[in-house]
Amino acid sequence: MHQRYHQLLEVAGLFLKLGTISFGGPAAHIALMEQETVSRRGWLSREHFLDLLAATNLVPGPNAVEMASHIGFVHAGWPGLVAGGVSFTLPAALISLGLAWLYVRLGTLPQATALFYGINPAVMAIILVATYRLGRSALRDWRTVALAVVCLAAALWGVNEVVLLLTAGVVGILLYAPLHLPRWPLWLLAWGLLPGLWAALPPWLDSRLLRLGLFFLKVGSLLFGSGMVLFAFIQRDVVTRYAWLTPQQLLDAIAVGQMTPGPVLSSATFIGYLVAGLRGAFVSTLAVFAPSFLIVALVGPWIPRLRRSPAAQAFLRGVNAAVVALILAVAVALFRSAVVDAWTALILLAGLVALLKFRVDTLWLVLGGAIGGWVHYLVGQMG
Repeated sequence: MHQRYHQLLEVAGLFLKLGTISFGGPAAHIALMEQETVSRRGWLSREHFLDLLAATNLVPGPNAVEMASHIGFVHAGWPGLVAGGVSFTLPAALISLGLAWLYVRLGTLPQATALFYGINPAVMAIILVATYRLGRSALRDWRTVALAVVCLAAALWGVNEVVLLLTAGVVGILLYAPLHLPRWPLWLLAWGLLPGLWAALPPWLDSRLLRLGLFFLKVGSLLFGSGMVLFAFIQRDVVTRYAWLTPQQLLDAIAVGQMTPGPVLSSATFIGYLVAGLRGAFVSTLAVFAPSFLIVALVGPWIPRLRRSPAAQAFLRGVNAAVVALILAVAVALFRSAVVDAWTALILLAGLVALLKFRVDTLWLVLGGAIGGWVHYLVGQMG
């Protein structure tokens, strides 16, 4: 009993640390986890780590959070599963909450507006480069390219993101998986997606808090490929359908997600606070991350078979094509709000060069955009 308690504290302490210092996106987060849990502490073998990583790529949810939960389960059982995921997300959620509080109080001041004037085109560069890099990985042949083009047209036409993701997954199976394959992996994936299908139903009550919770439950249940897909859901429902946020506030939320350590889904805390205050922040954070813990608990025992399943791989291949299309659709929708003149166009261009040629960390890019906006403000004051 004492040993298990000690292991639980080890899991919580490690992932609190990683959640505080891990900038740079899921790849950087997972690299840190491998260094700390495999190379340094020896909690699991490298082969076991790769099995867990493969499983997180085959199911919805934020990969780094699910990896933290998987590793926590390996080292400290079921309590470790919860401790790993919660500890990894907590620092980013608290930082996002603090930034939301400041944003609400300072966001209308000219100085704060100047900062976001420069940050928004930098965020646009991040979105475009994420689309490019994911596209290189996901669109491997003409069939996935064609699927992505169809999904982009459907997204711009207004087709629901849930329908797009699931349809693309089914098309992937039809294109890449032989028909005689056993069906159990598809049932397993469908089971994991049930919360998202339920949450996608039209809200039957007028409570904003309830709608907010259902919305982020849907997002957490259907998030494949990249945290950037979060903003495709938000752009359609929170901005367009409910008008709870403006396109400008969505850009600011994306910026916050890039400025904070840990998972980009911590932007949900920021958005929840803007929509419904402290209760909204709590409900949004809980709803967007809760499906990850359920999915890890359900999928964990099936990891070896899931990784070997061509049907599951084909499903993910189709979904990833839709993911690229959804992120590009967000960029199209937000471009006019981010790039408003020659100065913001210059910041966008500089951001693209910094990311593609020099691979600058997104944190420094966002800070550089803020400096560019501040310089523009000072020049205007002097003029």
